[in-house]
Amino acid sequence: MSNQRADPIQASGADAITPAPAQDAPATTTLRDKATEFLVNHGAQETFFTYEEERAVLRRIDLRVLPLLLGAYFFQQLDKSSLSYVSIFGITDDARLVGKEYSWLGSILYLAQLVMQPLAAFILVKLPTGKVIATAILLWGSSLAIMSACTNFSSLLAMRFLLGSFEAMIAPSCVAVTQMWWRRSEQTLRTSYWNAMNGVTFIVGSLFTYGLGHIDTGGNMFRYQVVFLFCGLLTVVYSGVVLWLMPDSPMEAKYLNEREKVIAVERLRANQMGIASRKWRWDHVWETVVDLKTWCWFVAIVAISIASGGVGTFGNLIVRDFGYSPFETILFNIPFGVIQVLVIVGSGWLATRIQRKGVVIAGVSVLPCIGTILMLAVPRTPGNKGVLLFGYYLVSCLAAITPLIYAWQAQNTAGDTKKKCTSAMVFVGMCTGNVIGPLLYSVDQAPLYRPGLIATLVVFALVGVISAIIPLYLVFLNRQHAKRREELGKTAQLVDESMMAKNTMLSSKAVEVEQGHTERATTAIEEDNGLRDMTDLQNEDFIYVY
Repeated sequence: MSNQRADPIQASGADAITPAPAQDAPATTTLRDKATEFLVNHGAQETFFTYEEERAVLRRIDLRVLPLLLGAYFFQQLDKSSLSYVSIFGITDDARLVGKEYSWLGSILYLAQLVMQPLAAFILVKLPTGKVIATAILLWGSSLAIMSACTNFSSLLAMRFLLGSFEAMIAPSCVAVTQMWWRRSEQTLRTSYWNAMNGVTFIVGSLFTYGLGHIDTGGNMFRYQVVFLFCGLLTVVYSGVVLWLMPDSPMEAKYLNEREKVIAVERLRANQMGIASRKWRWDHVWETVVDLKTWCWFVAIVAISIASGGVGTFGNLIVRDFGYSPFETILFNIPFGVIQVLVIVGSGWLATRIQRKGVVIAGVSVLPCIGTILMLAVPRTPGNKGVLLFGYYLVSCLAAITPLIYAWQAQNTAGDTKKKCTSAMVFVGMCTGNVIGPLLYSVDQAPLYRPGLIATLVVFALVGVISAIIPLYLVFLNRQHAKRREELGKTAQLVDESMMAKNTMLSSKAVEVEQGHTERATTAIEEDNGLRDMTDLQNEDFIYVY
């Protein structure tokens, strides 16, 4: 398909896959993306596909790859959140935790993820993504199962560090897979879907914990050990499913036939992002470091992660101190999870609809601000329990912000190594915030947790402000690219095909057919910057989205 230009089509309504030159393909030093080699090797095939064929391939991708991502992210959230679930069952007493030791058990996981992010980025560039995900799931599931044998702070701390080290792979892997399989217009909702597993985890995890907490082990195991063992073994089983079913890339998907693979690859050319190169490039690393927008997203993700880290680790304790029993606290987490699912998917849909993520993030950040103010201002009396719980539920809306930042940075970054490194920077920020967040709270602050809640309110406000500013810089970058295209003799204004909605694509095709367009303006592979493993700043055809 063409590179973000107005796209006349054949009168038959078919999209054309650009034929590749048979013998004089450019050297691999120029065209680095694996998709280039794949399209060159399949250039002799039938090169026309209909809109219906593309939608059929998309459905197959959604039915195979998306459920595997949902499961992987669900188990990651379930396993790392298991500490929060067992907090109300007396793990502090059973494991003889004192002072900030419980807080450190929450923070150490993210500290491990932070340390492992550079290695995660390198692995995702060099190794097959599907097998990396399956291996990571197996290792962190095993770590959680082994953690059921830990009965003191030092052993729990060590195993939480290992758990975080292996879980460090999953979020950047999910972002990489989303970039690899879906158009930019499709990525925000898919990112919202797998991030909505945060809310599903609250629902399912609460039900698991409620049931497992009633098991009588005859004094042989503490309740937290039962929860750790159950969740860990369940995760290990799921790793086998991922190893069996998860493809490494569209070019290597065994469940697609050769024509479907070509369509799956060709439809992504409009992204101008590349698919996979399996080559590490240090110039991409350097550009990631000096790219201003990378640091903007870094600050935003640090801020929201400080809030989510603190609330995620101490949320159950905060609700319990409203005046509820341990089992009531567990059940009240179910609506918390439902709200998270609704607000994550809803905000993803809205951001896709209006194509303005900065505005949506700024708007969503108002809701947890209101909730935090309620928890700070309303007296902790039995008559106010409902109002306090309502404030806590408003704070749960913070979950919608993280996936929007993930999708935003992913859609505005190109070049295989740079994509992985930018994701790594964002996840380092996420880990940094989640390390800091629990440390702003302490069991000594009970029952009000005032210092932690005040810090949470400040970072919610910061997220809203910086998300409203980032689009201004993206507008500037688009103007710079338009100027460069003019200097190179290209059209200054391009149509961003990768962000076209379904109805726009269909109506556009109808108009073109009525006008009698029978020739399709295409960009040959050797002229396609998106297949040269170029970064977004290097590629003048790249269009930034707001």
